[in-house]
Amino acid sequence: MENEIIEIKQADMLQAINRAEIDIQISTAKQYPRDLQQVLNKIGTYATMDKETAEDCFYVLRRQGADGSSSVIEGLSVRMAEIIASSWGNLRVQTRIIGNDGRMITAQAICHDLETNLAVSKEVKRRITNKYGKTFSEDMQVVTGNAASSIAFRNAVLAVIPKAVTKRIINEVKQVALGQSIDLEQSRQNVLAYFGKLGVSHEHIFQYLGIKTIEQIDKQMIFELRATRNAIEEGTTTVQETFIKPAAEAKAQQEANKKTDTAADKTAAAMAQATSAVPDGIDPVTGEIKEKKDNKKSSTAKK
Repeated sequence: MENEIIEIKQADMLQAINRAEIDIQISTAKQYPRDLQQVLNKIGTYATMDKETAEDCFYVLRRQGADGSSSVIEGLSVRMAEIIASSWGNLRVQTRIIGNDGRMITAQAICHDLETNLAVSKEVKRRITNKYGKTFSEDMQVVTGNAASSIAFRNAVLAVIPKAVTKRIINEVKQVALGQSIDLEQSRQNVLAYFGKLGVSHEHIFQYLGIKTIEQIDKQMIFELRATRNAIEEGTTTVQETFIKPAAEAKAQQEANKKTDTAADKTAAAMAQATSAVPDGIDPVTGEIKEKKDNKKSSTAKK
């Protein structure tokens, strides 16, 4: 009997190894299920360990609608998703870059809850060209890809883990992030200095928050600005998109409104002058009141 040569393809072998790893992890997860109360305690402990960590747990974005209305988008940051994932346990998360066409880079994250056998895949696209259409350098493409992977990671993790679980501790973490604000003035200067280094002026921040002076920046606004910083640093938004572009658009809109109002006033004045009837006894040129003549007296005098 001749020896039979069995050829094993590398792809099939890797698939078998991967399946065996997942089966072992699922078996372990079933054997050691998570304790929900312990999970919540861990998340709360990690997220509120200090004020800086609590601040990193949120992001805030302001977006201008087509009708001119402003909406605030607030959510959990990548850092918070990492804390939740590590505390949740029995969780398998994988991120990778799956596409780069020279214009957009696409990152994919897969989160698999080994206890419930729920798996979610999320994809995030990020542009890798500047406003002139020129492609980023290789280093900047790597940075953009890492940012897209982090956001995909967050989206996948938060899609698998029920919001009802994290909702209980969000307010507690936010209170720690807000802090006691013993020195509100120092907090204002710190956040303004940070954005100043990014090219964001005080006027940009005032326009963003809808205020006119530094003194109007309160504790809640400082929290929002720090959360906006998180969104910029993790790649959810940019300084240009958040501060510079809206300010320029608002200024352009104000100028357009002024021109429109001026033109409307001139048109209304011209129409009023052309259509309005001049009252009796008023000189249409000078506007003076004419002296009324008594026709009866005049006729009597003539007689």
